[in-house]
Amino acid sequence: MAVNVVVLADTHINGSGRGRLPERAWKSLRTADVILHAGDIVSAEFLDELRALAPVDAVLGNNDRTLVGLLPEHVELDLDGVRVAMLHDSGSRRGREQRMLARFPNADLVVFGHSHIPWNAPGVGGQRLLNPGSATQRRSQPARTFGVVRIAKGVARTRIVALP
Repeated sequence: MAVNVVVLADTHINGSGRGRLPERAWKSLRTADVILHAGDIVSAEFLDELRALAPVDAVLGNNDRTLVGLLPEHVELDLDGVRVAMLHDSGSRRGREQRMLARFPNADLVVFGHSHIPWNAPGVGGQRLLNPGSATQRRSQPARTFGVVRIAKGVARTRIVALP
């Protein structure tokens, strides 16, 4: 049986996510077995809305002032045999692959946010690196985005979903 993971980051939702998060993202969230949020959630209210849909693992982002002490700076977890590490800011693009392997040597998948730039690419040492971008603030990107990970038999398949 596969595990369906929806990955968010940089939503910057102060209060309820209703009306701020696009319906396409809500539709995916309602099918999630697990939700990962790589920081800049901003409000406990939105975090609670996500937790009402599925178990949530989330990390503290640089804009999560009200969530200090409630969220860790990074997490490492096992999702159906896939070792996942998550933090908000992976640092600059230059050297990211080597930095993530050094910081999380046992991770198969490293999830991060902060830049609002979707990234779904191999790292080094067999790692996969995933930044879902932002489902609410596209900034200089062509679209707002989020990530989906499907895990089956210890293998993670990652993709970025562009929102209209």
